[in-house]
Amino acid sequence: MATIIDQIARHLGVDRDDVRRANYYSASRGLTTPYEQPVSDMIAHELMDKLAADADVAARRAQIAAFNASHATKKRGLATAPVMFGISFNMPSLNQGGALVHVYTDGSIQANHGGTEMGQGLYTKVAQVVAETFGVPASFVTPTSTRTDKVPNTSATAASSGSDLNGAAAHNAALAIRARMTNVAASEWHVPEESIDFRDGKVTSRNHVIGFGELATKCWLKRVSLSAAGFYSTPKIHWDQQRLKGHPFYYFAYGAAASEVEIDLLSGETRCLRTDIINDCGDSLNPALDLGQIEGGFVQGMGWLTMEELWWDNAGRLRTHAPSTYKIPGSRDAPADFRVHILENAPNREETIFRSKAVGEPPLMLAISVWFAIRDAIAAASGDNSALALHAPATPERILMSLG
Repeated sequence: MATIIDQIARHLGVDRDDVRRANYYSASRGLTTPYEQPVSDMIAHELMDKLAADADVAARRAQIAAFNASHATKKRGLATAPVMFGISFNMPSLNQGGALVHVYTDGSIQANHGGTEMGQGLYTKVAQVVAETFGVPASFVTPTSTRTDKVPNTSATAASSGSDLNGAAAHNAALAIRARMTNVAASEWHVPEESIDFRDGKVTSRNHVIGFGELATKCWLKRVSLSAAGFYSTPKIHWDQQRLKGHPFYYFAYGAAASEVEIDLLSGETRCLRTDIINDCGDSLNPALDLGQIEGGFVQGMGWLTMEELWWDNAGRLRTHAPSTYKIPGSRDAPADFRVHILENAPNREETIFRSKAVGEPPLMLAISVWFAIRDAIAAASGDNSALALHAPATPERILMSLG
């Protein structure tokens, strides 16, 4: 679809972004997807406006045109790309998460859930959710390895929903324990439960103060359970597999990227000189982790679109099957100037955990901006702004073939 929009823009001699804007969901053009899901949080146009201003897109395009006019063997291109990514499993039954939380009499907390940690920071995020719920430092919480003898029937950690499902389940478990602890404190102090506050490792009400661990000990002495299983199922979603209609996504995550590349016309080699990204993370659970996810997802997408080529021999055997034959991006392939910004003051309109948004897979699609920037550079080299025969991945060989 993105390529079709690009071809339309080139054929009409207009800006690619203008064609996109003419097809955004809007009140005038419609706010319902082809699969009949209403769109209530469309912000792609706002992100693209902010990106154009922050990345100084118009001025840089003029600079690139001047560079291309004065260089015979190198050409540059710049392109932008918006992303609107639905979050949830299309199979509704997978949209559930479980957790098991224990509070000990010294105030330490153990959190287990059904999500798999694979370097994306899921354990850290869930631990932070539990700590926030109890009003204690994150150091109080110890995440334990995912085990089906603790949390059974777990869903896959996929569809970018690990934090949504497991964070909410752990939050619900922690809320159940906190309610019991609140009841004990209120009874002890003869105050309304509504006046009890959990904050900074302490529990307070009016002029009463007690340490979180001390209150946990009081709960144990009063034979109040400090353990709870939590569960969460994503609301509002449904899907008719026969009609391919329904409400498959709880919400949409948005992003926008502008990438500038330079190609060598003699070798077909490409460098990504600069990338600007604005990504919608809702009210981020952990901005540092989310920045890493955005950067990593984008670079992974660059690999997919520029170098990760699959080759089969005449017998149908995959020959690009190992690191020795399958090329993936390295540190020097990342944009030389990499500017990533998380959209501020944009909490999720849906009731996700602390109004956050998923940030696993959506940034990968922002790398489409690199592929289109390569197309722009090829068009500048060939002098032909019409249809370009460039297939993904845009390897040096394919770039040279596109140049003719």
